Amino acid sequence: MTGGYQMNKGELVAAVADKVGLSRGQAGEAIDAAIEAITAALKKGDEVKIVGFGTFVVTNRAAGEARNPRTGEKVKVPASKTPKFRAGAGLKEAVNGK
Repeated sequence: MTGGYQMNKGELVAAVADKVGLSRGQAGEAIDAAIEAITAALKKGDEVKIVGFGTFVVTNRAAGEARNPRTGEKVKVPASKTPKFRAGAGLKEAVNGK
């Protein structure tokens, strides 16, 4: 990280609760539900698009080889799926102050 502040989940819950006038418990449940819904969609192979924010997708990583940095030994890395996030135009503009 480049010297910025790192928000944790509790702070996110508090910020959402203050912004929309919910209790912290209700805001926490809402955030948990959103995360669970995004996770379930990605597990099924779906994309999750939030207009103005970004898109969550699953990509496939091919199998390959890597090296153990301590021993130099070759290690096989199995194929896997990995979640990725692509920022939308609105989020990019907000971060860049436009």
